[in-house]
Amino acid sequence: MVDPYTPAPAPRSRASAPLSLSAPARPRRPRCLETGRGVLMAKFVLAGRADCPYYAKAELLADYLQKNLPDFRIHKITQHPHVWEEWLEHLCEKNKWSHTTSPIIWRELLDRGGKGMLLGGYNEFLEHAQLYYSVTSSMTTELMKTIAQENLETHVEKDLEGESLKGLLSPLQVWITSASAPACYNLIPILTSGEVFGTQTEISIVLFDSKDAEEKLHILASETHDLVSPFLRSISVCTRVQEAFRQAHVVIVLDDSTDKEVYTLEECIRSRVPLCRLYGYLIEKNAHDSVRVIVGGKTFVNLKTVLLMRYAPSIAHNIVAVALGVEGQARAALARKLRTTPASIKDVIIWGNISGNNYVDLRKAKVYRYESAIWGPPYFSRPVLSLIFDSEWVNGEFVTTLRKLTATGQQLRGMFTAHSIATTLKYWYHGSPPGEIVSLGVLSEGQFGVPEGIVFSMPVKFENGTWKVLTDLKDVEISEKVMTRMTSDLIQEKLVALGDLINFQPYQSVSQGCHNKLPQTRGLETTEIHSLVLLEPRRPKPRCRQGCAPSEGSGTIPSLPLLAAKLGFLGWWLLHSSLCRCLPSVCLCVSISLSPYKDTSHCI
Repeated sequence: MVDPYTPAPAPRSRASAPLSLSAPARPRRPRCLETGRGVLMAKFVLAGRADCPYYAKAELLADYLQKNLPDFRIHKITQHPHVWEEWLEHLCEKNKWSHTTSPIIWRELLDRGGKGMLLGGYNEFLEHAQLYYSVTSSMTTELMKTIAQENLETHVEKDLEGESLKGLLSPLQVWITSASAPACYNLIPILTSGEVFGTQTEISIVLFDSKDAEEKLHILASETHDLVSPFLRSISVCTRVQEAFRQAHVVIVLDDSTDKEVYTLEECIRSRVPLCRLYGYLIEKNAHDSVRVIVGGKTFVNLKTVLLMRYAPSIAHNIVAVALGVEGQARAALARKLRTTPASIKDVIIWGNISGNNYVDLRKAKVYRYESAIWGPPYFSRPVLSLIFDSEWVNGEFVTTLRKLTATGQQLRGMFTAHSIATTLKYWYHGSPPGEIVSLGVLSEGQFGVPEGIVFSMPVKFENGTWKVLTDLKDVEISEKVMTRMTSDLIQEKLVALGDLINFQPYQSVSQGCHNKLPQTRGLETTEIHSLVLLEPRRPKPRCRQGCAPSEGSGTIPSLPLLAAKLGFLGWWLLHSSLCRCLPSVCLCVSISLSPYKDTSHCI
């Protein structure tokens, strides 16, 4: 979309154009028709198609008023005939106006913060000038067409000059490490679509990998050129370590492919250190001062992030780990259960180790546009836990599914990894949706009781080009036992990687009987993990309107909540009234059935 506030160029021969206006020697100062008092400064915006004769006529009239009235200001905008209709439609849609022809004139109300008030087209502007300033125009049609043609020629020249100046500006430098990975193949089309960095930003992509992958990188670069993206300035290949991250504005760190065989978990952890040390040093040395580093993948994401922060301390705040992959998988599983779309589920929080011992918090999760007996406008939402009546599914199948996906890394394959990284970058540059909670791996400063110095996934929001931890969230406390489980592995991973700890001892909970046995195999790539789901705490048992209290068997009939949803309020009330009289030992209140969860965390 063309910038709606690009000043219109003045015609080259405007000085020689004869001005045919019917006006007094000096236009009178406008006065309010009701009070007779003088009107404050009037600023008008005149926009039109570059070759429109009526725009040319209105332009000369506006120039005359601005020259002779100290309180009259005009801002002119011209658009090429090919883009005029699209530009006008966008402008009217944005301001809720109705106008379809050229020109369009509106008034900027300076005393109301610059709010625009539509005046209309050429006829309305002419009437306004005649009524308020006693000025009218009698320009001939031939002269109107001549000036319109001059306007179009001048507009084309200005566009060409703008393109040449645009070429002198530096595009956004985006570096992708381990670019031969499948995720990179899916990531590039999203980055070049204009959705991530905006349609006003051009990017240059550099594919960085080892010398052995050079042929693959050139093939990928060739395919990227075939996309013919208007937002891609260039794409190149880099295999020389010394040149890595030159003037980089964005660095995307994907999973590295190592040929080295490892036999123990400790060796696997320590094998991440040399590459992170190298990347940190090169980013500090070569990258732009405001570089943003985003770490994605399926193995040791938190560990790699904290190591990069250690070896690139000056930009530690601009290094984050992507947690939207795990969050997206949880939302998709919930959506399948509720028979809705994953996009309609919001505010699922991922705590802890993104590629390991994490904690799925559903206490803030909401679902929008859910088809049920209760319906509301698009912004109306309902708590997810109030709609999932099957607690066994939440504690069993849901947790098991997430555990298997995280343990094998299947949820973070090419397409999913690319989408998670691109979405996080989009939020980072343009802000996350207002009021929405986003999970992100950041360096802990003691928030929520998390030990300092480790990278921990927690709830944040993006705004003004940065992120902020949502420390003001209520009812998100985590028990000491669960916090110890999540932080123990992260602390040990860091100590083992830095050589301060020889052996890694997975956390074991005696009370819950959860043993995290990590395999000691050749070519170890992933580790088995525990998936934890945080549910609502136990609430006081209310009594129903019939006065009966729920017994221990309340909520044990899984079909009752579904039956309630289908019967509606009246049918459910009649059924409830009858059964409460006949079966006083069973309470069928919806409020009881909606909260069947225990007050403890569940671990698989």
